[in-house]
Amino acid sequence: MNSINSIVDVTDENFQQLMVEQSQQRLLVLDFWADWCAPCKALTPILEKLAIEFSGQFLLGKINADEQQALVAQFGVRSLPSVVFVKDGQPVDGFMGAEPESAIRERLLTHLPSPWQADVEQAQALLQEGQFDEALTLAYGAYGLSGQDFEIGLLVADCYLQLKRINEAQALLTQATLEQRLNPYWGTLESRLDLMLQAADSPEILELQQALTADPDNLELKYSLALQFSQHERVEDALQAVLEVLQKDKQYSDGAARKTMLDLLQSLGKGDPLAAKYQRKLFTLLY
Repeated sequence: MNSINSIVDVTDENFQQLMVEQSQQRLLVLDFWADWCAPCKALTPILEKLAIEFSGQFLLGKINADEQQALVAQFGVRSLPSVVFVKDGQPVDGFMGAEPESAIRERLLTHLPSPWQADVEQAQALLQEGQFDEALTLAYGAYGLSGQDFEIGLLVADCYLQLKRINEAQALLTQATLEQRLNPYWGTLESRLDLMLQAADSPEILELQQALTADPDNLELKYSLALQFSQHERVEDALQAVLEVLQKDKQYSDGAARKTMLDLLQSLGKGDPLAAKYQRKLFTLLY
């Protein structure tokens, strides 16, 4: 985005539109300056640079104090330079005098949406539309970028539950502190998880697990269990079971086990963290 979309000269004619419409859509930063003001000449280029760098996340409105006396009076500006941050038509922050770029950047970040917020909102929309794989990819990326924000983690867990990836959802939900467990969203997801855990083991899975306990090196049983996991959409359990078969026999069943693993990985979709994890394991095993 260029300066046309990020910087505007403010006058009596466009002031109302900026305050009413633009400040509802994004942060409006008003820079009161004058030609005779030496500190203004140091500050304004910094503000312009940041406006372009932030690609339109905020709008820089430049107000020539000598020409726009009514606006100067309206904001009670008594010295130059003066900077006012406006949201939803109301001043929310500001400073007088020239501040270093680092301080201005810090101020901006407290009022601007987080860099990952757009991905979170898109992931929420995709989740509502039933596009669970796509929602997971965006939510998981935002979770990492945010430093594992708890609320975003719940969104990731929701995606996992929709995809019936119980183990991964459980791992996220059990990390919650006692205080975080008071969150209604956490409670809803935990209840869904409990129900899914109760229904997770079919009679066929239980029978194969019992047989494997008695004969843990039986690859036929292990591979059959992997297929059962896959049929019940327990993808991570299926991947782990197939991997254990391949660790004992890379060409098991004339390559059928290897094909099953590749099919499972393909079903997860591009960018899925579970797919990346098991792709690395498979690559290490085979090469």
